[in-house]
Amino acid sequence: MSRRRTLGTKKKIALLVSAATVAGGGAFVMASTSNASPPTPKSASESTVCLGLATALGNNQKFIADQRANPDAQSEARIANREAVVAEIERKQEASGCAVGESAQDSQTAQPAQPAQPPAASAQPSQPAASAPAGDGGGAAASGQQVCNGSTVTLSGEGGAPAASSNQFPAGTKLKVTNLDNNKSTTVEVTSVSGSCALLNNAAFEQVREPGKFLIRRALIEKVG
Repeated sequence: MSRRRTLGTKKKIALLVSAATVAGGGAFVMASTSNASPPTPKSASESTVCLGLATALGNNQKFIADQRANPDAQSEARIANREAVVAEIERKQEASGCAVGESAQDSQTAQPAQPAQPPAASAQPSQPAASAPAGDGGGAAASGQQVCNGSTVTLSGEGGAPAASSNQFPAGTKLKVTNLDNNKSTTVEVTSVSGSCALLNNAAFEQVREPGKFLIRRALIEKVG
């Protein structure tokens, strides 16, 4: 009888150990499942990157559409160049985790006009900077006058030395672009046509942008020289 009770006790202990092992394993699986982290939403910085790339893409797509609607002798070459730029922007969207092909127009009316800066020594008292409406008569603006009021600034995606493109200013016009968020500025020459008041190529944009951003919301653009 005593021998039978001893064997029965050993079996009970073995069964209890097995049950505890299974229960512990199940608890581990449940804990692992419950601790699984949900997908991390985009940060504010990532959203700004995506918005900047979408705006740059929209500017180039608008330029291509305008060239096709009103072609001239150089339209085909311009379109081919901008299609290569569009492809490069889409590669950057993919690398940044943005929606590839998502575009947004650089609407000057969507952004509030930036406060007019005090004119230097009131050089143009008859034409204050705030009096020139954005997108109208920019090419005739006087030297030192604020232009492209209310515009955001993005990159055109073009390579080469620092330069700008514009739908308002002829080639040879010099523009000073200041990023009011970090007070960095660059003075560049307009070398080509674009679908926005002022677009900076890659080299010029690098001189004024904040790290990791492809959009300048608060910009001061002045015609100089």
